[in-house]
Amino acid sequence: MAEFYKFLASYEVLIYILLAIGGLFSFRWLWRSWREWQVAVYSLEREFSSRRFGRSAAISTFIAILFCAEFFMATFIIPGLPAEVFISTPTLDLISTPLGTLSAEMMTQFSGLPPQAAASSTGCIPSQIDITFPQPGDEIKGAIELSGTVDIPNFGFYKYEVAPTGSDTWATISAGRAIVNNGSLGRWDATALTPGDYQLRLVVTDNQGQILPPCVVPVRVVPLQ
Repeated sequence: MAEFYKFLASYEVLIYILLAIGGLFSFRWLWRSWREWQVAVYSLEREFSSRRFGRSAAISTFIAILFCAEFFMATFIIPGLPAEVFISTPTLDLISTPLGTLSAEMMTQFSGLPPQAAASSTGCIPSQIDITFPQPGDEIKGAIELSGTVDIPNFGFYKYEVAPTGSDTWATISAGRAIVNNGSLGRWDATALTPGDYQLRLVVTDNQGQILPPCVVPVRVVPLQ
């Protein structure tokens, strides 16, 4: 069903054009069949005209139904769908696949770094692509509300993901299709994660499908007290 919704959203204009062309021909056929049926004199001629009129009426009605269905789906159903439906990147199951913590080797590497170097965001652009909460190095427990900004030219959609520090295995948490200016980006429930150090990143894609450099913020997940 998700692929069907994506198809309707991606080719909405083309579908309208094809239905308009089909409707033009079908209603023209309907009009001519009706005129022929009106002027028909002989019973056999009226019978053939009636059949043509019935077929043209059925096709015209079918095209009108398809047009109304596409309009209803594109106007009321598709805008209310979660943005994950339109994301091609698979979402990992954070509950069934526990994410590991830092290895001893990684801990050794980070232990020699200054605190501000080990806990600083990367790739964030204020007023465009930015996470304002949580801040680098913040401790996360339970469910929180992420805050930030997603406002770029030709905006498409955004998603936010999490991965253990030092890992390239990113799990998509959620996504959105609306521009956000220093507001809520969505919720993140870290209850199912193993306590440890993680990277939280905000990924923005424009309406041409181009992925911009992500904003990455290091955080620490701690157990609930």
